[in-house]
Amino acid sequence: MSETRYWLMKTEPDEFSIDDLASRKNQTTWWEGIRNYQARNFMRDEMKVGHKIFFYHSRANPLAIVGTMEVVSEPYPDPSQFDPESKYFDAKATEENPRWILVDVKLIKKFDKPVLRDDIKEEPELADMMLIKKGSRLSIQPVTEHEWLKVHEMAGEQP
Repeated sequence: MSETRYWLMKTEPDEFSIDDLASRKNQTTWWEGIRNYQARNFMRDEMKVGHKIFFYHSRANPLAIVGTMEVVSEPYPDPSQFDPESKYFDAKATEENPRWILVDVKLIKKFDKPVLRDDIKEEPELADMMLIKKGSRLSIQPVTEHEWLKVHEMAGEQP
């Protein structure tokens, strides 16, 4: 088995929140709609079953890491790219040559105390976290093991 890696995945809570994930059957869903090549490449080339993920509410008040998930599938083509009715439709994608990939994720834990982006920015040990880098807007980002542990500490949670 591969070594555990850590990620952060952003979502707008009015589109899909951690509570939406918690209410799903088996608390599992596919992470559809990624339409950035670098984020897609992270999912396609680097994410593996068992990797851990921070669930981040973006475009929210407050901006915060609100819990954790785990990758529970190998990457596979995002079916929404083929659906003309979907907002994620891509006319250039074909079944033979899909452009967009997703993974299935499962909720591990909703934090009792979300970790606010403002608090992350104030924490010297997290100064290099991609989330707070100027101009960093990727919806999927790598997280170091140290960042994973520190954010859990800030949330008052066990990793």
